[in-house]
Amino acid sequence: MLWLFRAAKRLKALGILGMNRRNAACILDHNPRALYPLVDDKLRMHHLCRRIGVPTPDVYAVVGSHSELRRLPQTVGERGDFVVKPNRGSAGRGVLVLTGRDGRDFVRHNGERLRFEQMRQHLSDILSGMYSLAGRPDQALLQQRVRLHPIFEAVSYKGIPDIRVILYRNEPAMAMLRLPTKESNGRANLHQGGIGTGVDLASGFTHHAVQRNRMVVEHPDTGVPVIGLRVPYWREVLDMSRRVAEAVRLGYVGVDIVVDVAQGPMLLEANARPGLAIQIANGRGLTPRLAAIDAMLDARPAVIDIDERREVEPLRRSA
Repeated sequence: MLWLFRAAKRLKALGILGMNRRNAACILDHNPRALYPLVDDKLRMHHLCRRIGVPTPDVYAVVGSHSELRRLPQTVGERGDFVVKPNRGSAGRGVLVLTGRDGRDFVRHNGERLRFEQMRQHLSDILSGMYSLAGRPDQALLQQRVRLHPIFEAVSYKGIPDIRVILYRNEPAMAMLRLPTKESNGRANLHQGGIGTGVDLASGFTHHAVQRNRMVVEHPDTGVPVIGLRVPYWREVLDMSRRVAEAVRLGYVGVDIVVDVAQGPMLLEANARPGLAIQIANGRGLTPRLAAIDAMLDARPAVIDIDERREVEPLRRSA
């Protein structure tokens, strides 16, 4: 058991934020549970983004009940280029990316064909809660598909990268770029084999990369370096992240952003319980950064709001 205590001590010395401390010091202290339903509901987040002027992919249709599946041909129409996702899903589960039509069938992002009946069954599974948080009945969203930005073409495999920014007290604390691979089946998901590349907050350049917790320098499918890449629209990405964090009123939140070739950065979703793998992607711990943000914000002078309209009793003259 001695090795376990030594390992814990080493992780603490490296500034690694562990699960227990994240839950106690970050989530419990800064994220009121009453605010969770907002970020857990993609449709509500979509409407919020529209109100605060943050770009987000269009929602073409919402399927809310099994009875609506009878009208699915009319709902979809001739559309073949869109994304199907559960409204309250997590970790990318249940997301279906479609890029075109082949007769009545659909074509997926990886080239596979999907029959219309399979599409209907997938929507039925979403409605039944197969992919939702806590397995509760859900809604299915038909949403705009983001188009790959040219900068990411050489470091992506049949998918769209996304940018995860963790914000603490509305300040960016750490960021990473997640890249899809063949192993992840074209999804920007680290648990499925995607690449996590740490992004320097000041410059927007990637400086460290891992796949399956192993350091990598090149994309395994293209051979192109994944370190030294500058994320486009970096200032806009950080500004958008701050605006979303302020709007959802969570003190510790993960914001996921994609970059569209035509529309630039767009909010994909927010997460009230962001994971800790971002530390592995960056090769450094979150704890020192959170402490620096606390020191910076707590050192700011308090702003005193003086109501100049308040009547002040005139001074009495001495007799």
